[in-house]
Amino acid sequence: MSLLRQGSAYIVIGLVQLLLDWLVFVATTAVGLPVVPANIAGRLAGMLLGFWLNGRYTFATGAGQRLGWRRFARFFTLWLLLTAASTVLVSTADHALGLRYAWLAKPVVEGGLAVVSFLLMRYVVYR
Repeated sequence: MSLLRQGSAYIVIGLVQLLLDWLVFVATTAVGLPVVPANIAGRLAGMLLGFWLNGRYTFATGAGQRLGWRRFARFFTLWLLLTAASTVLVSTADHALGLRYAWLAKPVVEGGLAVVSFLLMRYVVYR
């Protein structure tokens, strides 16, 4: 499967994930949930959608391919590392600039992490 096709699908799915992640983050912090658990909740919502969509469409190697527990274990390990990085960066923005700026910083943080994530997904998770 071509890198261009995978990259294109990853971007489209990533934008959908980012929107869901951001909406959950903003909604939960707006009602009073602290930034750290709200960021984790948003990333969790995006993760569940993204694992299925990327496994099914972006990195699929053939019809009927099963995602499997082995892939999920690699995916979840990577997600934990990226979530830790995201949470530190978004929390830092909140402490330094306030909640409204953390809302604005989140898509920037997640966009930067998406570049790293694509390469790791392609070569580690969905190989």
